[in-house]
Amino acid sequence: QVQLVESGGGLVQPGGSLRLSCAASGLTLDYYAIGWFRQAPGKEREGVSCISNSGGPTIYADSVKARFTIARDMAKNTVYLQMDSLKPEDTAVYYCAADPRLTHCRSTTYYYADFPYNYWGQGTQVTVSS
Repeated sequence: QVQLVESGGGLVQPGGSLRLSCAASGLTLDYYAIGWFRQAPGKEREGVSCISNSGGPTIYADSVKARFTIARDMAKNTVYLQMDSLKPEDTAVYYCAADPRLTHCRSTTYYYADFPYNYWGQGTQVTVSS
C-alpha cells in the first residue's frame, strides 16, 4: 500500500522559512516525478513545484521561483520543499503527489500540474502571518 505523508508545516512570520517533507512508503520516490501542490481557502489547487526522476527537469511556479527549492533524499525516500522568504500569499495547505506513470515533470503530452495522480498525501498547513 502506497502512502505519502507530508510534514513540516506551521505558522511562520513573513520572511521566514519552512521545510516541508514528503515521506513515502510502498513507493520508491526516486523513480518518479514528485509534485508539490497547494490550496488556499476559496482557491483552486495549484502546482508549486515538481522534481523529475534522475536527470529530468525541475519546475517551479513563477510565484515561488528563487524562494522555494525542491530536493530529494534517496536514502530517506523523501522529497523536500524548502520555502524561504515566505509571504502571506503562500498560506495554504500543501500536498505532495506521486504516480508510477509519471517520471518527468513535463513532456510533449503532459504537464505535472495537470496530471491525474494516483497518490496524494493528507496535506500540511502553512500559515504565513505576523
